[in-house]
Amino acid sequence: MTTTFETQRTALADVVAIPVTPFTEDGRVDQDAHRALLRRLLDGGVRTLTPNGNTGEFYALTPEERRLVTELTVQEAGERAAILVGVGHDVPTAVASARHARELGARMVMVHQPVHPYVSAAGWVDYHCAIAEAVPELGVVPYIRNAQLSGARLAELADHCPNVIGVKYAVPDAAKFAAFARDAGLDRFVWVAGLAEPYAPSYFSAGATGFTSGLVNIAPSVSLNMIEALRSGDYPAAMKVWEQIRRFEELRAANGSADNVTVVKEALASLGLCRRDVRPPSRALPEERRAEVAAIAAGWSV
Repeated sequence: MTTTFETQRTALADVVAIPVTPFTEDGRVDQDAHRALLRRLLDGGVRTLTPNGNTGEFYALTPEERRLVTELTVQEAGERAAILVGVGHDVPTAVASARHARELGARMVMVHQPVHPYVSAAGWVDYHCAIAEAVPELGVVPYIRNAQLSGARLAELADHCPNVIGVKYAVPDAAKFAAFARDAGLDRFVWVAGLAEPYAPSYFSAGATGFTSGLVNIAPSVSLNMIEALRSGDYPAAMKVWEQIRRFEELRAANGSADNVTVVKEALASLGLCRRDVRPPSRALPEERRAEVAAIAAGWSV
């Protein structure tokens, strides 16, 4: 029997939340705060969660912590949300993480863009093939940040691995996305705008049906309002949300996204939901910049 992955496809065509990983004062993963933040997302209407995404500081976590984050997310979500587990690093590590996710009951993995100074297009296909073939029961979602990669390479990957069902596309170029999606097969994959709310309207106009979000940690209703507007084709309403979140996302994107996670955690800290601590190479906001983030968070209906 051929697996169709329809449930997983539906889950990707939504707000794909990237939860933060809160830390205790002594630097450990704060399990109680993590569970509370997950419950807040679920109670707010979020139905797709990505443990070990970039907003969760994937690359700053140890292997044991990444497993813990996955376990906490699966346990807390139960049947309330689809789980898309972030995996990556070397192939054996990514495969082990994907198999761990499968054992816990997760039904999808997101493969982080390979972190390597020399990434060939054919090697990109090989890397993802090795992971996807190891977990044929799971839906696999490549996270694409490489502007040099062609849509034809994604199509080649899916020819080998039919469980590659969606794409988190995070190249900041709407025209390139439109061409890439059509070269790969617009209807073949679920296209997730991987640069969150700021890019969602332009990417939806070119074929995306879901978007990732770190902002959703703070104000789930804001992100859900945007996707409802986009689903109905009401771009003026979507752009009103865009205007509402513009400054917050500008702060996250400044200086090559140096404070991408930092700003999210600062907003959560201002609401008393977790500590502001981030791990190097990120760094907490200086005192003089915290008030602006707190004012933005306070102004949203959370």
